[in-house]
Amino acid sequence: MTSTSNPRQLRAELETLTTEAFRADLAEIDRLPTLEIARLMNGEDTTVPAAVAERLPEIAAAIDAVAERMARGGRLIYAGAGTAGRLGVLDASECPPTFNTDPDQVVGLIAGGPDAMVTSVEGAEDSAQLARDDLDGLRLIAADTVVGISASGRTPYAIAAVQHARARGALTVGLACNADSALAAAAEHGIEVVVGPELLTGSTRLKAGTAQKLVLNMLSTITMIRLGKTYGNLMVDVRASNEKLRARSRRIVALATGASDDEIERALAATDGEVKNAILAILADVDGPTAARLLEDSDGHLRAALAAASG
Repeated sequence: MTSTSNPRQLRAELETLTTEAFRADLAEIDRLPTLEIARLMNGEDTTVPAAVAERLPEIAAAIDAVAERMARGGRLIYAGAGTAGRLGVLDASECPPTFNTDPDQVVGLIAGGPDAMVTSVEGAEDSAQLARDDLDGLRLIAADTVVGISASGRTPYAIAAVQHARARGALTVGLACNADSALAAAAEHGIEVVVGPELLTGSTRLKAGTAQKLVLNMLSTITMIRLGKTYGNLMVDVRASNEKLRARSRRIVALATGASDDEIERALAATDGEVKNAILAILADVDGPTAARLLEDSDGHLRAALAAASG
């Protein structure tokens, strides 16, 4: 399905979408007590993880493909409009403090630009050309991945982003919440998490938004695990940019090594506060520069660096 300027045709398109379906059983929800509405909404939300679970094989295949590209220097780029775009920007913005990625390594594009994060930008989601321009501004390379995000699966901005990226040899993923979507069809990896009609008809910031958030969490987090950004379930590439994160850094080193506070402080001082380097320095009994070299030779994978140090 594609964009149309015919209101009647657009209405007919929307009526075919599961995410736009009307729930007659909820037609008088506004007359219910607040607690009952909350119970209904919570019950609807509990169905989302099961819908995501049905798509785990597709999600895992996409993650492996993304990680392989990023290991070759590629970027992860999200593209969407409205809620979908905001979720992509949110996920991208959380990667630098969590995994110490460069700000341009995971990028969120939202139709209409940064202003669209807080206000509606008229017509932006319907512009295929805007998507192409936004991606051209990033100078796409074949190692990049573009993830188009759209609850309906018909948003022109997201579809055009995927089509444009694919034409330039980049990896493409289409994340939608309707079956047989144009977005999933346009991408090499289509992920369709069908969550059903919303509590409020067509309000896809609800179950659809939750589903998209869960999938994006998986895409970025598991990709970073594959890239060696963690050691076990510890965020060893965390960037200590405030007091809370500095305290977390010390705790991560302690959990990974069992070292004393004094030893941890010495290791962090010797490695310019780099958690992963400090862990390696303690566990392999090496100095800061040696830890840095071992990690560089191991492409940042701590387990591989530890094996190299002991070998």
